[in-house]
Amino acid sequence: MPADDLQPLVDDLAGRLQRSVAIDDPSIRLLAASRHFGDEDSLRVTSILNRAVPDEVTRPLLALGIAKWIKPRRVDIDVPGFEPRLCVPVRCNSLLLGFLWLIDHDENPLTSSEIEMAEETASYAGVILYKRLLLRERANVRRETILRDLIASDEEVRRQAVEDLRAEQLLVEEATRYRVIAAQRGAARSIAASDDVAVEVAVQEGLHAFPDGAGLMVANRSRAWLLLALTEASTQQQLDSVTQRMTCRFQQLSGHDSRFVLGVSDTVNELGQVFRAYRQAFVAVRAALLVPSLGDVARWGCLGPYDILLRLPSDEIMRAAKVSPLETLEAADKQQVLVATLDAFFESACDIRRTADLLCIHRATLYHRLKRIEKITDCHLDNGDDRLTLHLGLKLRALAAANE
Repeated sequence: MPADDLQPLVDDLAGRLQRSVAIDDPSIRLLAASRHFGDEDSLRVTSILNRAVPDEVTRPLLALGIAKWIKPRRVDIDVPGFEPRLCVPVRCNSLLLGFLWLIDHDENPLTSSEIEMAEETASYAGVILYKRLLLRERANVRRETILRDLIASDEEVRRQAVEDLRAEQLLVEEATRYRVIAAQRGAARSIAASDDVAVEVAVQEGLHAFPDGAGLMVANRSRAWLLLALTEASTQQQLDSVTQRMTCRFQQLSGHDSRFVLGVSDTVNELGQVFRAYRQAFVAVRAALLVPSLGDVARWGCLGPYDILLRLPSDEIMRAAKVSPLETLEAADKQQVLVATLDAFFESACDIRRTADLLCIHRATLYHRLKRIEKITDCHLDNGDDRLTLHLGLKLRALAAANE
């Protein structure tokens, strides 16, 4: 049999057991399946037709913790069309590389010797998949090197990366539009090593939503990014579908208190301009991390003032946040009532009625507070430059606090 082929392994085990056998990858996508012996269920048929199983099945399966199993165990979940199965982890060098599945009916249960045969087959499959992984990793290193060069600060390096991408035909030639989706996990109370793996797998999930040649990705621990090469403009519905798919995959694999945010760039029309899309996407990611009101998916062009403010490095934001009038106001305002009032005033577009309603105070009280603010800061709220200074100062202070 070919040294890198799973199919003969699956067929051999199925023939010896007279049971249908399937091997999935760690994301529960079908890699190989045997013929049926009358023991198949509707889910097995669906997985063969679609090369994957529905989310309503993968979610409860992964929730059982099968990704951490090292020994075969029986699985029975309350999902229509799902018959009890033996799940045999496929591993090599301690790495999880997939799962081998056998239908395990109560009326015809697997014997201990049959389970041992399944474990032996899973061990051989692990070697095959490990070899594939090494080859894929070598190819990935080359692709990631080119992608990193594509966003380098040196124009000559970027130009060479474009030539390499085209020479090695890593993206579809017909592509005329390029977009970057960036991903990053936020800080959590407790971060497991699996959270970084979850970031990479989640971005791979987004990549799987597109045909071969339509995208490439780079992952680096807590962050990753995906370059899309499209032949036509992507719709908002398509982007929403991809980002939702990535978010759901991360949540399935990570800790419950881990935050996962995405940033979506504008479209650029040339490979040589991808570095701009990359910067846009990660500014959007940074905005989503620092400004919770933007949500977990932020899109360049929809960030308001933050697509300007967040182009500043973190240390510059920290320095710029030290706006003298606001520091004076904070020092004089021990309860921070005036600072909160000023923030509400700007967020209400300087509308007196809306601000008073938002703060649940009388307008006369609001007028009194605004007069005190003007006196303390020596700024006049009817002066455009003074208003801009105070408003930007508040935004920068909020970003600085979030950075800390």
